[in-house]
Amino acid sequence: MSLYEKRLRLRSSDVDMHRRLRTSVLFSLMQEAAIAHTEQLGMGRDKTLDKGLLWVVTLQTARIARMPEYDEEIVLRSWPGKTMHVLFPRYCAFDTADGEPLIRASALWTLVDEQTRRFVFPEKHGIVIEGAVTGDEIPIPSAPRALPCTEERDFTVPYSYVDLNGHMNNTRYFDLAEDCLPAPAEGRRLTAIQTEFVREARFGERFPLRWGQEGSRWYFTGGGEKTLFRMSFAYEE
Repeated sequence: MSLYEKRLRLRSSDVDMHRRLRTSVLFSLMQEAAIAHTEQLGMGRDKTLDKGLLWVVTLQTARIARMPEYDEEIVLRSWPGKTMHVLFPRYCAFDTADGEPLIRASALWTLVDEQTRRFVFPEKHGIVIEGAVTGDEIPIPSAPRALPCTEERDFTVPYSYVDLNGHMNNTRYFDLAEDCLPAPAEGRRLTAIQTEFVREARFGERFPLRWGQEGSRWYFTGGGEKTLFRMSFAYEE
């Protein structure tokens, strides 16, 4: 079975003011694990990036029993699911060093042409990733359910948010959301996340952000005439 595993200890730069793992760092760890494992499986940059093919994430979800804290040692596991046409499911699990389950997550990745930004058929480029089953999988992600938005502000994508794919990196959307929503600063514990990336945001692009609340759930979205992304954050009551 193909499984990537890494042990790490959380540094000061990994955590927020409440000494819990930053949401953006959580998804960055998952992203880097996916990249590292894809390299191990022989489907690295020589078959993708160097040939003008970009890995992009379309949907993500996470269920959080507890966010790990500063100086805590954790174990990250990552593995691929069965490829679905042009979509590559990937699963992640975070546990304590003693095996306490912390976080379970899933994502859908796809490949796009760097020039056209359109989906490509992986088999035409020799991209094959065999799926695995561990029993720790959660359902593949779906689009967040929209809520009425009561707040709005404008945002322009800064240089520091743009990654090697030439667009705003998926992890930075979490920083952006948590700078707008009151719950993170209040120290409320995050229990679940759903995200959908509809289209990319480029350097210098300006668009409105909107958000709203229903009970313990917040909805956060961005885009003008066309939606860029949708996010849902659930917190403890």
